[in-house]
Formats: sequence, C-alpha cells, structure tokens
Amino acid sequence: MKWSFLLLITILMTRTPVDAQGNASLSHKLTSISLSDELKTLYDIADLPAYRQHTVEEQVSTYDLTGGNDDGFRGTYSYISRRADSSLVIADISGCGVINRIWTPTPTEDTLDFYIDDTVHAALSIKYSDLFSGKIFPFVKPLVGSRLGGWFCYFPIPFQKRCLIVCRGKKLQFHQIQYRLYPKGTTVKKFSSSLSGEDTIALKQIATLWGEDRRVLKDFYRGNVQTVEIPVNSVGGSVDTVFNMREGGRILGIEMDPANAFAGMSKNMDIKITWDNEDKPGVYCPIPDFFGYAFGEPGMHSLLIGTQDNRNYCYFPMPFDKSARIEIINREASSNHKPEQFKIRIFYTTQERDAHAEGRFYSFWRTNKLSTQDPLHVLLQAAGRGHYVGTILQAQGLRPGMTSFFEGDDSTATDGYARMHGTGSEDYFNGGWYACPDRWDSRQSLPLHGALEYSLPLCRTGGYRLFLSDKIPFEKNIFQSIEHGLSAKGFPVDYTSLSFYYGDRVNASQQPTNELTRIVGPDTLMLYPQMMKYTIWGSVDLHAIGMFPIGGRSCIYSANDESRLKVFLDEISPGKYTLFADLVKYPSGCSFSVWQGQTQVSQWINTNQTDTARVKLLPVCDLEVRNLPAALNSMTVTFRTLPGKNGLFLNRFVFVRRVDDSSSAPDKLNQGNGGEEEYESAPDVK
Repeated sequence: MKWSFLLLITILMTRTPVDAQGNASLSHKLTSISLSDELKTLYDIADLPAYRQHTVEEQVSTYDLTGGNDDGFRGTYSYISRRADSSLVIADISGCGVINRIWTPTPTEDTLDFYIDDTVHAALSIKYSDLFSGKIFPFVKPLVGSRLGGWFCYFPIPFQKRCLIVCRGKKLQFHQIQYRLYPKGTTVKKFSSSLSGEDTIALKQIATLWGEDRRVLKDFYRGNVQTVEIPVNSVGGSVDTVFNMREGGRILGIEMDPANAFAGMSKNMDIKITWDNEDKPGVYCPIPDFFGYAFGEPGMHSLLIGTQDNRNYCYFPMPFDKSARIEIINREASSNHKPEQFKIRIFYTTQERDAHAEGRFYSFWRTNKLSTQDPLHVLLQAAGRGHYVGTILQAQGLRPGMTSFFEGDDSTATDGYARMHGTGSEDYFNGGWYACPDRWDSRQSLPLHGALEYSLPLCRTGGYRLFLSDKIPFEKNIFQSIEHGLSAKGFPVDYTSLSFYYGDRVNASQQPTNELTRIVGPDTLMLYPQMMKYTIWGSVDLHAIGMFPIGGRSCIYSANDESRLKVFLDEISPGKYTLFADLVKYPSGCSFSVWQGQTQVSQWINTNQTDTARVKLLPVCDLEVRNLPAALNSMTVTFRTLPGKNGLFLNRFVFVRRVDDSSSAPDKLNQGNGGEEEYESAPDVK
C-alpha cells in the first residue's frame, strides 16, 4: 500500500533548483562536523530549535516499490544490487553526511561491511546483530538496543564523500537506514571506531541522561531559570490564562500534576499556546494528547515529554520574540461537572529567540475517522522553514479484529521531494511484529520511541517517536503522512495524532471539540489464542496453526478430562457480555464448557463431527466481567474427551456487550460487524 508516497509527490512537487546532494541552491557557510557534534544533539536539547539549514534528511528502506505490502517479507526490495560474490549492497550514499538511525526487526548473523570514503577497504565490519547488541564498542547502549520487536541504532556514522554498506549474507528482510546530507564544502570527520576524549565524554553524557529514572528540568538546563506555579480550579466553559509574558524569552519546561486529573474517556481540557501575537495558536490540543495519553490513560514516558509519578512534563525548548500566552480551556458542557483541580509549573528565561537561527515550537493536532476508501492520515502539512521533531499517534479500529491497519507505511516529503518511505506503522516507531508475544504487544517507553498502548481485544494501538539527531529539516514545506493500512479491505479506523515541529510561521491544525475528542470504547471484543493470557491445569498440548483468514493464528488445544484452561480477561472492559466462539468442528473435536470460579456458565458444547468446518459465531454463554484485579477476572475452559476426540480447534473468542448492560463506558462504539471482510455481522444480544 503506497498511497501516501504518490499523493505527497502530487501535493508538494515544485520546480526548486537543487545541487548535487538534492539541497536547495542557497548560500551557506562552510562548516566542520565532528562525531561529538553529532552526539551532542542527543543530549544537549538547547539547540533543538536551531535550524539545520541547507541539509536534507533521507532514508533507504525496503518498502515494496510496486505498491504492495512486501516490504521485506520475501527480501525482494531488501537490497540495491547483488555483487558477483552474492553479497548484497543495501545502501550507497554519495555526498557528505552522517547515518543517524538504523532500524530492523530482522537482524541476521551475517557481517555488514561499511565502506566509508573508500570502496576497497571497509572502515567497519560488524555482525549485523551486534550493531544493536551493545557488545561492540562504540555501538553501546542506550544508543543501540532492541525492544518492541525492533532493533535500533542511533550511533552516528559520518562520512565525507560516500558510504557503501554491503551485507555478506544472501538474504535480508526489513530495514531502514536514515541519514543526513550536508551542503557541499562541509568537512566531516569520517567514522572511526577509535573515539576521541571529547567523543567519549559525549557518549557518557548520553548514557547518564537517558538512564535517569526520573528526569527533571535541571537534567537539561543549567543557569538562571525562573519558575511560576499556578493552581488551577477549572470549571466547565472556563478559559484560564496561566502564563502571559510580554517580552521575548523561552519556555524551557511545562509540568502539570496530578496527572490523573486528565485521565478518562472525555478529553475535554485543552492547552493553547500563542506566540508573538500570531493569528493562530502555535499549540492547541487536548492536554492528554499533548502528554501522550492513550485511550484515557498516560501512555508515554519519553526523554522530553510524557508522564511519570503522576506528573506530566514537557521539556521541549520554546523560544519566542516578544510574547507568549498559555491558556487552559475546559470544554466540559455540564455545569454539574466537578471542577478539575491541578497545578501547572512553567519554567522560562528571558533569552529571546534568534529569529534567523531558531524556529518557534509548534504542534499539529489532527483526528479523523478514515473510512474504507481513505488512503492516509496526514501527520503534518506545513509551509515555511523549520524542522520536524516528534510524532504521537493513536489508532482505534472501528471494527473488531486484528490490528492490520498498522501495516500502513509512513512517507515524508520536504520542499517538493520525497525523502523517506517506511515499511509499516510500528516500524516507524522503531518497533516490529504487532500482535506477537514480546514484540509490539504492550505499552512500553524508551527515551526516543515507544508504544503508547497495544490491545488486540480492543483493536487499538499507538506509538511515539522523537527526532533529535535525525530531525527533519525543510526550507519551504513539509508533508508527512501514514497510510491507512489495508484500506482496500474496508477496515475503518479512528486516528488521532500530534506532531511537533519548529518553524518560522504557524500552520493551522484542527481545533479540538467535544465531538472530535470523544474516546470510543468497543462493544465487541476478540481474544485471539496467540495473545491470550492463561494458565493450564492438567495436560494440555498446544499447536498454533494458520488456516483461516482471521488475521491471526488459530490454536488446537489437545487435552484430557482432568485439564482446564484458565483464561484471564484483564483486557476485557467490565460489563455483561454474550460469549461466542469462532472455532472449527472436526473429527478429533472434543466437548468443552466455560466456568467462572466454581460456577458453570455454559452448557457442554460438542465440537466433534465427521467433516471439518468452521463455525464463525457459535453461541457459548452469557458472562460478566467485573471491575476486579486482573488476576480475579477470568473464565475457565474445561474439557470432556473421548479416545481420538480430545481437541479444541479455536480461532478466537468473541465478546459482545449485552444491550441491557448499564456498566459500559458512556462513550462506547457500537461495532456492528466483525474484523475481516469475511466475518459475519455480530448479532444483537439481549
């Protein structure tokens, strides 16, 4: 699926003269770049607002050039050329620049050779997996690692003339290699595994900062910082101005607590920041979205922004010329709603913005429900000069089923040229393999990226990523989007994103409303065997199998009469449900029943028959999921077997909320049909 790649070229293509490196033909100063300069961008955020003029950020990736979804599965597009010895050229970058990010979900034990300014002798030869293991200096943690199904490396690899990367293996799958090109005349000290004293100090500073359990403002800024703390008692319809400075300066931090004041299904409180009396706010979005909440709960604990210890924090530097105003807006319509009480702290200095060298801090908030025909979700469309520094994205499936919509690729164009094209939504966030155990399967936070949430039963997920060393510069415009994955198969999705960038002008984004910010909760939920949490009593053998188009793996449970399978329901929202089973009746099928505690809640159900046939919605029983600790919310499958008839062939369990249930969340989504095209409509349940 490559809709975004085609559309962004159509929108942005201009006739801008470029030099040999693809940069706009503009005058520039000769500069000298060292490894420590590149490392500094990963810990000294004071320079984050500074423009990186006349540079471009680009990427080599394995995306499917035909527009399909073979972004690395078969290795068709995983190399540029194959050499006579069958080794694979995976990147060939000409010019003066630096590789600042390498990602893959499929590292191998083959050797990678990096030819830097010399196509005969490799400057670096390293086992592919060791690029991320942290065992080989200088590729050390936390700049390298593996979490959420992805392997990542942010250690800079600079080159003066050319960087050629060759894999000695015969087959590769997914990867993304991101790099920055500098203007002609720039001097870059090319990569060496021997670090200078200055480089080593920079590496230690990164390790110290990124390793902090609880980051505070002084971790980023020294010197004279002023603080204002405002208690806020926000009532419905109120607008509270909490900061109003009428001279130049820069905001260095914003903190709000308690963080749980902003949790819940109604995101009806906004933060609005206006710079220098511009005609539109530079930041205007729900407070939970600003700090990376996901579906009503805090979900992000990144280096610069997120939530920790019931405290929201943001340490993006925000310079301005002559004025800054921060307002808190409460859109709650009911006068009976309890006032929200919290404190906000704003840290600032009187160092005004250098308008020639720095951009103002802006956000671009966007939410939309993409239907079956919509090709993409726009993360940012902006004009002017600036650079992109962050993405927060939530995606809620509007039908139950597999989160296949996260197959969508990201695409970025700057100044009319396509610069980057990704290989999948979780790949963009340095992850991989959603709905797989110990991969993209839960909420996890790292300094620069993470998963906001992953719930297969609730059919939702989200991620975040900060761009520090790899911030994306633009001189005239930028367009970044992410595909609405599997749109051709008719899976509607509710996307909400917040993008951060620095620029020389404000660009309009959506204005939050009660309707746009309503969080929907699904009425139909699915438990897939591949992600179920359970314990086993007795003898149960498991065999995973991919046989039916359900979006995931089925499982055959072979058991005896003494066996029980206790399934935990901690991801199923409290309420009253009718339980259905999507299963297969076949000659080896057994009978089963469902219990809650010591109470049998279903009849015995026979899955044995002479021919093999799938039953998509077999009624099982009514049951209730209570608001109890996770360990106490469960159901137990018991087995009744005969010789040769001892198997339960399960595709998934389907929970449909009963229409007489009054315990559901007030903002719930009536998901009337199933997760795939072939899935039958879920019945009305009483």
